[in-house]
Amino acid sequence: MNPETVAHMYYRDLPRNEANFAPLSPLSFIERTAEVYPDRLAIVHGDLRQTWRQTYARCRRLASALQRAGIGKNDTVAVMLPNTPPMVEAHFGVPMAGAVLNSLNTRLDPQAVAFMLDHGEARVVIVDPEFASVMAQAMALRQRTEPLLVIDVEDALFTGPAQRIGSTTYEAFIGGGDPDFAWSLPGDEWDAIALNYTSGTTGNPKGVVYHHRGAAVNAISNILEWDMPKHAVYLWTLPMFHCNGWCFPWTVAARAGVNVCLRRVEAQAIFDAMREHGVTHYCGAPIVHGMLVNAPAGLKAGGPAGIKAMVAGAAPPASMIEGMEQMGFDLTHVYGLTEVYGPATVCAKHERWSELDIGERARLNARQGVRYHLERDVRVLDPQTMLPVPQDGETMGEIMFKGNIAMKGYLKNPKATAEAFAGGWFHSGDLAVQYPDGYFKIKDRSKDIIISGGENISSIEVEDVLYRHPDVLAAAVVARPDPKWGETPCAFVELKAGAHTTPEDIVRHCRQHLAGFKVPRAVVFGELPKTSTGKIQKFELRKQAGSAAAIDV
Repeated sequence: MNPETVAHMYYRDLPRNEANFAPLSPLSFIERTAEVYPDRLAIVHGDLRQTWRQTYARCRRLASALQRAGIGKNDTVAVMLPNTPPMVEAHFGVPMAGAVLNSLNTRLDPQAVAFMLDHGEARVVIVDPEFASVMAQAMALRQRTEPLLVIDVEDALFTGPAQRIGSTTYEAFIGGGDPDFAWSLPGDEWDAIALNYTSGTTGNPKGVVYHHRGAAVNAISNILEWDMPKHAVYLWTLPMFHCNGWCFPWTVAARAGVNVCLRRVEAQAIFDAMREHGVTHYCGAPIVHGMLVNAPAGLKAGGPAGIKAMVAGAAPPASMIEGMEQMGFDLTHVYGLTEVYGPATVCAKHERWSELDIGERARLNARQGVRYHLERDVRVLDPQTMLPVPQDGETMGEIMFKGNIAMKGYLKNPKATAEAFAGGWFHSGDLAVQYPDGYFKIKDRSKDIIISGGENISSIEVEDVLYRHPDVLAAAVVARPDPKWGETPCAFVELKAGAHTTPEDIVRHCRQHLAGFKVPRAVVFGELPKTSTGKIQKFELRKQAGSAAAIDV
């Protein structure tokens, strides 16, 4: 036999076994940290100071209690929680039980929550008292008849009226669990770890399924992009329900860092936390960074220097970059979608950029950048030919992703999954150009999504509500630039003959049917521009939206 052929055979036949292979999972991060740094601080919340040993034990208790309640592999556990300790614990305890974590958007209306509970087939829901009323309404709207175990969280920092809707409390529930629960890594790193719903850009929201491998490699990529040191102090300004907090619950555990919890995102609370706890890192939508930049000077006094901030959503304008620099903050611009675990590209900065004027730095930092360390590839491709567009900064194509930082697919939606992965790439739906240095920049959205305060708003959903008003003949919704939220919905409405409806009437109508952040902030009456076939020309409306007068909603 040819010696080369023999070598090939031996390479092939070397066995994979438990000694040389283990599934990638972020659950291993908390296990190691609890072993190596058991007495390091893990969670701060009000007067609570919880170590990694205690946090790990509580996560194991949660997993044990869930299994004793009959929860196992691929069962869905929904949570409707702010950025509090139970939310951190759920990111480990739920998958330790083999279950799938469904973090519900706390800003949604009962109808949307009910749909998600039904579609995801949740068997357990853990709910904070602040959202008990919405959850109670959602449960009444459910179509599924299977029993749902509801667990109430009690939080001393919640000052509103208490409402019990569950059969037990969170502390009582995990109190029945085993702190030494013998959990195991998933049998396959492709197993589901989390379910996150999109904002429903065309009809009902789509359930995006994450796998253990993707969660682990994106959490590690977060460390690499930020050069995040051990024992970083991370402030939770970004909602953990949003793409699992961009995978940062797992990132912080990997670095044996500190989770500084925050019930409400307010400038006073943020600056107080930064001073008191020595915050080193935080993430957020542009509205959060803008709020800090524009806060009174007195609130900013005495804050730690060198805080690293991460921004996603709308590109940071020059005023934000300059304002962050004046506060001594280091701003990193990232980009992604729910389907790619939150950020999966970064506008990696170069030292020479610091020598440029603020306008040029803003131009360079406004780009969505290049792929994360552990993402296989991100390209701007022609969606028809699936070939790369010229890197000339002018030719538009669609941003597409390939690699481990991509969802398993959409739950119960094989058609949408196949479309999303057509041609061997994940199609983002965002149109962009790519520059000679490989960096890319979004120019438009193939679907008319409005990004407001980091939340996606479907123009179609808002238009459907507008059409339900008896005086509306035609309606179209586009993004209106907003200095606070980045973008807000602007409604262009053509009224029926003889109607006397006011813009304020339209806003009141929308408030009855939409979550608050989806309600139009401007309403313009008049005949809508249309093509010869009757299609509304949204590009014309976008030109007018910037000058539309805002309405207090």
